[in-house]
Amino acid sequence: MSDLTDRVRGPLAPSTASQWPLNVDDVEIQGGPFGRWQQINREASIPLGLEQMEKSGAAPNLRLAAGESGGAFKGYRFQDSDLYKQLEAVAWEHCRLPGDGYRAFIEESAALLARAQRPDGYLNSHYQVVKQDKIFAELEYSHEMYCAGHLIQAAVAAARAGCGEDLLAVARRFADLLVQRFLTDGDDGIDGHAEVETALVELYRLTGERSYLELAGKLVDNRGRGLIASTGMGPLYAQDHLPVREAGTAVGHAVRQLYLEAGVVDVAVETGDTTLLDSSIRRWEDLVATKTSITGGHGSRHDGEAFGERYELPPDRAYNESCAAIASIHWNWRLLLATGHGRYADLIERTLYNAFAASTSADGIRFFYVNPLQRRADLFEDAYLGRRREWFACACCPPNIMRLVSSLGHYVATTDDEGVSVHQYVPGVIRAGDVTLEVETDYPWDGRVRFTVRSAPGGEWTLKLRVPAWSASGQEAPDGYARIRRDWQAGDTHTLDLDLTPRIVRPHRRIDALRGCAAIERGPLVYCFEQIDQDGDLEDLALVPGAAPRVVERDLPGLGRTVLIEADAVRLPPSTPQDLPYTAGEQDPAGTPATATAVPYYQWDNRDGGVMRVWMPLA
Repeated sequence: MSDLTDRVRGPLAPSTASQWPLNVDDVEIQGGPFGRWQQINREASIPLGLEQMEKSGAAPNLRLAAGESGGAFKGYRFQDSDLYKQLEAVAWEHCRLPGDGYRAFIEESAALLARAQRPDGYLNSHYQVVKQDKIFAELEYSHEMYCAGHLIQAAVAAARAGCGEDLLAVARRFADLLVQRFLTDGDDGIDGHAEVETALVELYRLTGERSYLELAGKLVDNRGRGLIASTGMGPLYAQDHLPVREAGTAVGHAVRQLYLEAGVVDVAVETGDTTLLDSSIRRWEDLVATKTSITGGHGSRHDGEAFGERYELPPDRAYNESCAAIASIHWNWRLLLATGHGRYADLIERTLYNAFAASTSADGIRFFYVNPLQRRADLFEDAYLGRRREWFACACCPPNIMRLVSSLGHYVATTDDEGVSVHQYVPGVIRAGDVTLEVETDYPWDGRVRFTVRSAPGGEWTLKLRVPAWSASGQEAPDGYARIRRDWQAGDTHTLDLDLTPRIVRPHRRIDALRGCAAIERGPLVYCFEQIDQDGDLEDLALVPGAAPRVVERDLPGLGRTVLIEADAVRLPPSTPQDLPYTAGEQDPAGTPATATAVPYYQWDNRDGGVMRVWMPLA
């Protein structure tokens, strides 16, 4: 296969890997949910985000820092990061499908950032305007390096998209300041919110400047050694309780842990540190087995937006922040590239189609910050709970969602010494060096995926197709991939058929909050039950054990294309108030036969905004 590493136009470009990523624009997604998400991202979400950069204060704050306007700082100390994520989204969208306004936005923003940046390279509007005497003095909660990380990632994206020379210069000046202070001068400070580590490694990959990698390595090695000042949240919150190589489970603030893991894998890959990589894999295995929601979401506690204890996975209080889903995908993608194992692509798929996809409304202009698995009729709504919202005061999630959607093509396929590996199934065209594949599929609604070779080099090579663990044949592929090796010629075809028979799923016996319940999956989709689809009160329904669910294809107003699942259920008599909600005798009397109707979880909250359950009690 031809070498694709010379000029990667995507978020990740490792110098060594088991699998080599493709460019954002090497994969043309032409339909299915992925295609729809990219369409509404371009037509609705990104325009909304650009508008919010002014309304939210992200851009005006930088004008304050540049001395170009008066007034008060608006928002949080990490407000700059919203602009940086928006810049990255625009850069990948420009790479994917150039638009007249994208380059201008990047160039104008880079010019503003350059004017706001101090001569020494420092750039953070909150500290420059509000706390000039506290620069780098309260790293435990300042987010200064966190914001620098998102600036660096935006600059790398713009540079790889061919429109970011000035933005890259701004980012490098800040990165050089970080290197001088925290590497050369020996300051052992660590940002309480991990993120800059993975960004510094990518800047090293882009520029070849090794000091960026060295600083990332130092920050990873120093975390867990008590160097982060107290925030009142305890050392677990910022993963400062144990050195990274010793920690065995994910703890604390979920997004921080997952961004840290992305940086850990990046540093391990670039330095050849197998011990460091093994530690991340060990935590991944524990996380998947004991701390992951059925949707792929992470974070079971609202307090601290944090992981809980093992098997602490409540449906109603599940936090599952949208940013955590994105950070999880980043981590899993790095592990996939490093090891080539399909289990990481499996979790990416589960997260993409469920925890991540649910974060955005069908029209692309409303977002979830928190992604619960149950909503009751009397839910008390606040600024972050309840229905999706157009924007948030703490708006870390919406532009983060946009940057991932713009770069989705990067996560579909890779190359290796054997040939081409396909990890996610989308209709469209995959261009992998000398190989061009046309993919025809109605996945995830239909399990048939047809590949047609449109161009290929001479000689044998292998087409590797991921066989998901949920598929009946998944256990037959030890590393998760079926291999078809032959001398492929233009016009050759291969068809993969995946069994999408609905599955009744039960929780692990140690998940106390879910005992006696079941959920429904079909292919990569997790399903949920919404009040609007039921005849009677959803809270009075219980599924009949052992009954086979039925598939119903239908378009629904507010959802568009979907596949519903009908399941046999019983309707219990309505509950009546009593002294205590407990009885010494039989808890529930026999009910009457009923049908419970489920929709894909990612499509919920686009209609009535009522009661919802992923996990249903069993009769």
